[in-house]
Amino acid sequence: MAEAAVEFLLNNLKQLLAYNADLISSIKAHVESMYSDLGLLNTFVKGTSERRSNDSVVEELVRQIRIEVYKAEDIIDKYVSEAYTQKTRVGAAEVINVPDYLVKLRHVGRKIQDIRKHMKEIYDNKPFANDFFSRTEETIPRSLPCVDEENVFGFEKEAKKVVGCLKAETKELEVISVMGMGGVGKTTLAKKVYNDEDIQCNFPVRSWVYVSQVFNLKEVFLSILYDVTQVSRDASQWSVDTLAKELNRQLNDETYLIVLDDIWTKHAWDELKMAFPSNENGSRILITSRNKDVAIHANTSLGDPYQLRFLTDAESWELLKKKVFPKGTRCSRELENLGKQIARKCYGLPLAIVVIAGILKKMDKAPSSWEKVEKNVTTIEPKQCMEVLELSYKHLPYHLKACFLHFGVFPEDFEIPVRKLIHMWVAEGFIQPTRNTSLEEIAEENLLDLVDRNLVLIEQRRANGGIKTCRIHGMLHDMCVKKAEEENFFKEIKSLEQCIYKAVDLNVFRRVSVYSLASDCISSKHDYSHVRSFLCYGREKTVLNPSQIKCFSESFNLLRVLDAAPITFAMFPSAKLIHLRYIALSGTFNVLPEAVSNLWNLQTLIVNTTNCRNIEVKTDIWKLLQLRHVYTSAASVFPTSSSSSRKGGKDPLVNQNLITMSKVSPDSCTDEILVRTPNLQKLGVCGKLALLMEMKNGKCKFDNITGLRRLDKLKLVNYTYPISPFNVNAKLHALPNSLKFPPMLKKLTLSDTVLKWEQISVLGKLHGLEVLKLG
Repeated sequence: MAEAAVEFLLNNLKQLLAYNADLISSIKAHVESMYSDLGLLNTFVKGTSERRSNDSVVEELVRQIRIEVYKAEDIIDKYVSEAYTQKTRVGAAEVINVPDYLVKLRHVGRKIQDIRKHMKEIYDNKPFANDFFSRTEETIPRSLPCVDEENVFGFEKEAKKVVGCLKAETKELEVISVMGMGGVGKTTLAKKVYNDEDIQCNFPVRSWVYVSQVFNLKEVFLSILYDVTQVSRDASQWSVDTLAKELNRQLNDETYLIVLDDIWTKHAWDELKMAFPSNENGSRILITSRNKDVAIHANTSLGDPYQLRFLTDAESWELLKKKVFPKGTRCSRELENLGKQIARKCYGLPLAIVVIAGILKKMDKAPSSWEKVEKNVTTIEPKQCMEVLELSYKHLPYHLKACFLHFGVFPEDFEIPVRKLIHMWVAEGFIQPTRNTSLEEIAEENLLDLVDRNLVLIEQRRANGGIKTCRIHGMLHDMCVKKAEEENFFKEIKSLEQCIYKAVDLNVFRRVSVYSLASDCISSKHDYSHVRSFLCYGREKTVLNPSQIKCFSESFNLLRVLDAAPITFAMFPSAKLIHLRYIALSGTFNVLPEAVSNLWNLQTLIVNTTNCRNIEVKTDIWKLLQLRHVYTSAASVFPTSSSSSRKGGKDPLVNQNLITMSKVSPDSCTDEILVRTPNLQKLGVCGKLALLMEMKNGKCKFDNITGLRRLDKLKLVNYTYPISPFNVNAKLHALPNSLKFPPMLKKLTLSDTVLKWEQISVLGKLHGLEVLKLG
């Protein structure tokens, strides 16, 4: 995608010129000229964002710009990597005296000049520039309300019928099937039924699970088991047969309702049904499927599977009107007539109507604007819904297109943690900074905008009403993958053949999303230096040995984003990956090595370690001035003193950008550590909490937390293993005085503190507190 590529390279060059000019001193003039040229190109690609798809000449120009920008990015990133490596080997003063280094510099300089020339030719030859640049872009409000998908119009009668089937007096286990095409509202109907008050009363044990086209039997059984019982998380190590037997045993004496959403094949149902006992007490299973044969195969009720109908013209208009015009908002007669024509052309498909509503909601309420939409909504048969979905993509403003396409890198029906999504958007360069607003806040506004346009579904909400997890509809996911491949945005790798035999095809893609055989992809020894994001969402666990890790670091040496939770690293990847901005990995190590201090672009660090309670931090995170978020599964233990803490009697190094630290050992909650994080907003402390309250010289470590004036989220986990938290040597006897809690605190979590209930009065005096979690 040209918009994201140009924006990112512009910001990358800006940072290089501002903070690392010494690394590019010999080509600084070329970089500055390129920065100027890119600014003009950026204006062009933004100005043509909504119109280029209808003009092949402009589309071709944008394609050429994207190619040349990627070339420039490759050259500069490789140059910076080589310069940094050379600098660390021989010292800054000697770098320019190395002959090989000088040859490389001249070569890079000539390439940059060629690219500048080509870019200028593209820019000078673009047609009708005046028309594009004189056009004013539609302004879109930044703060937007969310739409609750549970309130979709038109399923009340259908919901009552399905509820009636589920409440039928038959004692035998019944399977009720709901079938219909993608986007017709099967999931919406099932949710209405699942949340019905009578259903909740009739079925004390309930579980909802997405099955989807590609599913893992073990994960489905685990998900249901976690819903219906307090089984240990160790159950994830059980076999499929063991899980099925345990689930069958747990459900045998219960009146249960299981919803299996989006089953694609008969074989899938045959594998799933073995876990559900026919216990003669009125239990029910509700399935949804796009496939009629599957619905009939699974259905056991007396009637036929429930075929979800399309909406009538009147219902289609009512749904469209409800989505576009909030309560109390008037719709003019002229817009109503146009709206009815638009709704009619959606042929009763709720998904198409909701998506079109998302477009209309953002437009001027002027008949001329609605007429344009009405002309573009061609006569749509159900199979042609993709045209409607692509129309919604074309109408997105340029700053949302990359964010939306990025949803396609996740597997279909993947429940995406919003925190992960936002951190990745920032690292990818999709979020552009504005004055007085953090990058995370802008990213969240973008997400809310996509939700408001009915392109993103909310799965879970946080205690304060914010979005915790989200996903996109399967049809929208298909469209994201299709558009992303057209624009060389990312490539899915679902098989070893794609990885090995299509390596040449992959050379044009900046992002690779691997669903399986991750170790084979890594070990294929292809040059993936063009790849900037390596994302692994395979279901099988992969353990990389040191030689594979070395191979990975060499093949993907220009990575910006590494999201590899299913892969276990025996050691931290090479610190030569200096372009990394986001890294999320699992490992068997218990030390965060000093070499990580060299990753000076790093913004988000997520490390899940196994078999250890603490992780020793040898990394000098104060040198990582771009670092914003640090998450570790084990409690981080920082050195008690650092040679870099004071230089020549000056104040200790401070990280102004660091806003998240979770988890931190109580021993490390010292003034020396926390004074360096003046803008910290989220802190998690895990360990023996009594250490925070110990008084030494009239002061305790909790006083250092008090000094975090911007902290609004605090999590305190009293982890004392192997000693019991009730033990007198481990027990937390009381909370600090309410005045000692950070003044901006909005969310507080206390876990395993075993405090007496009288201590709740302390929390009652925290007047700014909005969310309290007690574990």
